[in-house]
Amino acid sequence: MHAYRTHTAGALRAADSGQIARLSGWVHAKRDHGGLLFIDLRDHYGLTQCVFPAGSPSFAAAEAVRPESVITVTGKVVMREAGTINPRLPTGEIELQVADLVVQSAAEVLPMQVAGDERFPEDIRLKYRFIDLRRDKTHRNMVLRSQVITSIRRRMIDSGFLEYQTPILTASSPEGARDFLVPARLHPGKFYALPQAPQQFKQLLMVAGFDRYFQIAPCFRDEASRADRSPGEFYQLDFEMSYVTQEDVFNTIEPVIAGVFEEFADGRAVTPLPFPRIPYDTAMLEFGSDKPDLRNPIRISDVTQHYAGSGFGLFSKIAGSGGIIRAIPAPGAATQPRSFFDKLNEWARAEGAGGLGYIVYDAEGPKGPIARNLEADRAEAIRVASGAQAGDAVFFVAGKKETAEKFAGIVRTRLAEELSLSEKGAFRFCWVTDFPMFELNEDTGLIDFSHNPFSMPQGELEALNTQDPLTIKAFQYDIVCNGIELSSGAIRNHRPDIMLRAFEIAGYKAEDVEARFGGMLNAFRYGAPPHGGSAPGIDRIVMLLADEPNIREVILFPLNQQGEDLLMGAPAEVTAARLKELSLKIDIPPPRPRPTTGG
Repeated sequence: MHAYRTHTAGALRAADSGQIARLSGWVHAKRDHGGLLFIDLRDHYGLTQCVFPAGSPSFAAAEAVRPESVITVTGKVVMREAGTINPRLPTGEIELQVADLVVQSAAEVLPMQVAGDERFPEDIRLKYRFIDLRRDKTHRNMVLRSQVITSIRRRMIDSGFLEYQTPILTASSPEGARDFLVPARLHPGKFYALPQAPQQFKQLLMVAGFDRYFQIAPCFRDEASRADRSPGEFYQLDFEMSYVTQEDVFNTIEPVIAGVFEEFADGRAVTPLPFPRIPYDTAMLEFGSDKPDLRNPIRISDVTQHYAGSGFGLFSKIAGSGGIIRAIPAPGAATQPRSFFDKLNEWARAEGAGGLGYIVYDAEGPKGPIARNLEADRAEAIRVASGAQAGDAVFFVAGKKETAEKFAGIVRTRLAEELSLSEKGAFRFCWVTDFPMFELNEDTGLIDFSHNPFSMPQGELEALNTQDPLTIKAFQYDIVCNGIELSSGAIRNHRPDIMLRAFEIAGYKAEDVEARFGGMLNAFRYGAPPHGGSAPGIDRIVMLLADEPNIREVILFPLNQQGEDLLMGAPAEVTAARLKELSLKIDIPPPRPRPTTGG
């Protein structure tokens, strides 16, 4: 007999009754029923009930052993009595009558319990992550992650992609976040950067003729934590293809993403192929976001023209001064009490808006403060434009375009929550396309790249030379699921002349571009195929499938919100000798003085 186990803790069934079996695992729970002691033994594969009759040679040892100690038990598999069968467990028809128990590793008193669903503070969970990972839900999330990655890898290979590994130590690149820098000991005063993404390398692979590349790629960004973004590092399905249009990319990756979600959906609906394509401008108008959640049926409309010159002075003034008015319908809200509207108005003010105006449409016509000051034909035109019916209400957001359209999106989300409108149990995908190539930097007033600087502008060099930069669209696209961006992608700019001109518009001199991107730019001068790709986030895919609100719940050893590893104690100070070896000197700025208050 094997020293540790003949079966896993999830393997024994009624057909094994009468056999002698040996199991090893953790003491999940103990129950003392007077003359009988029960231990639920747990391993990676499942849980088996073990029984120790009073007077058994192992009874005293079983009585003394603490939860989460690792033990090996040997005994006879027997059927449970009819009234004690547990249908929720695959092993629920049997139990192990233990003749021998060996304690392989005794556990100390636990800082947190593994059994049960009790919630513990995140700092405790992360400090003792090795214990937290034993808990059923957390453990299942990590198994799901492994299975999802395996499924993705298989589907990519079946689609003709080959997996290649790109460098971890590389040069700094403006990907939209801060780099993590690594001092180069052999080159004093110089630094490597950890890749924010394998962007340049995967494009170089296309120049090198590999045609279809993918990688489950680690990426590193020195940025703050968010619910859907882990600080420090994350993983993405990085892929690139040669001789493709935007639609080729969509048609290739959609079956992979949809297939993975269908495989692990567990009864939840998945958007059928092809996924909807929504231009950026449409997304901002109808959803108030470039990450539209299609489970929410509300669509925003522009009603600026209907308020221009109207009797409702406030909105008329905004419309006349270059502002916009967005209408957000609220289906069925006409039956809501006045307190519903007052609460939303107060919420809008708390969000920094002036308030939230509305019109209620019932069988008798439009009602409310706005309707009393608005011409009847204009109120009807607004109803038609917003798609509202009798029994609905329509809310309005007005102001400058940059702020009003985004707040309209927030109102859309809030109304769906208040009225329970969003579809449940579904994964709704779309592509957001035609992003602006450039944007105006609000801090500097200068033109900057709005998305990926390596994207091909629509209209190519002619557009860069003849159009207002802020009107140029790019072959850039995001794939979005349930309001969460899974990835950004693009058809790449593979021509040096177009790249130099695009960077020139964004304020970069040719010599600066050559210095920072010389490797890729030089490669393009020796024959580069048209190419494009994307990089869906692995962590976000698993977060959605696991129905977790926080991305740290699907990462084995995540950093906390402050970017700290509480388990391993990182980041940490290093010795003076090590700093000297790296030609580094620490110069920590003094703490800022606390503001004083008047007496």
